[in-house]
Amino acid sequence: MRLEINNVTKKFKHKTAVNHFSMVIEANECVGLIGPNGAGKSTLIQIIADILTADEGHILLDGQKISAKKDQIGYLPQYPNFFSWMTAFETLLFMGTLSGLSKTQLQKDIPLILAKVGLAKEAQTKVGTFSGGMKQRLGIAQAILHKPTLIIMDEPVSALDPIGRREVLNLLKEIKKETTILLSTHILADAEEICERFVVIKEGQKIEDATKSQLLNRSQESAIYLTIRKEDYEWLKQVEHFPYVKGIENIGDGFKISVHQVEEDAYRLLQHGLDQKIAFTKFEIGVKESLEEIFLALVVEV
Repeated sequence: MRLEINNVTKKFKHKTAVNHFSMVIEANECVGLIGPNGAGKSTLIQIIADILTADEGHILLDGQKISAKKDQIGYLPQYPNFFSWMTAFETLLFMGTLSGLSKTQLQKDIPLILAKVGLAKEAQTKVGTFSGGMKQRLGIAQAILHKPTLIIMDEPVSALDPIGRREVLNLLKEIKKETTILLSTHILADAEEICERFVVIKEGQKIEDATKSQLLNRSQESAIYLTIRKEDYEWLKQVEHFPYVKGIENIGDGFKISVHQVEEDAYRLLQHGLDQKIAFTKFEIGVKESLEEIFLALVVEV
């Protein structure tokens, strides 16, 4: 499985929702499409799912136009819409039939799918009685019913309560073991929990494409974070003149000291402080930013 998004652009009246967007997703990847509300995530997801048509560019799945490979795609919208009077089993039977699957095969597959998403006991329960998390799990069931090679999910947990969110995230962890997933969300913690790669979109444009480790390593600073007693603050006036110190910044109840070679310079700084009888209550080196901080730095105008 290989998904290629090539220079895709989509405009609505005077607004460009997706602007010359390109990326490639390989088989067995779990990719998070991350961006603030209004960044163009849902529009892009619907273009990939062949619900919307791009104004420019094209999308290929295994070298063919996406419209010719729709049977290989599972799509989960943010708010799955079901008939409340149908049972879970009837819902999947109806949707599977619409997708061209045989009723004989569906009769065999649906119980297995419902068990996979944790709804085996609710097979004959009307969907109108389902909680938000149960409806989302049923939505995932319909998305994987035809055994797609790619599942596209638009904000799958953002509207759920904590319990429903946990149920769905745990389910996605299992599904990603056997299926390629593209997950759209504005909640970084959701993507961080299940995705290995993050594509950041802002104002319709791709501004970042990296793995979690790449993002974290790229953001590591050569800095020392320390906390000392107020009566020792005078020592910092000496520190700022050391040739290996680039600057000192007050952070909360402590200080961030930027240096050139963090490990070597940290040892020298600590030794000097101990010689001056400075009482350190905190001394850390090379502290990395969180993914949340990195994401905010990318998408928020300062």
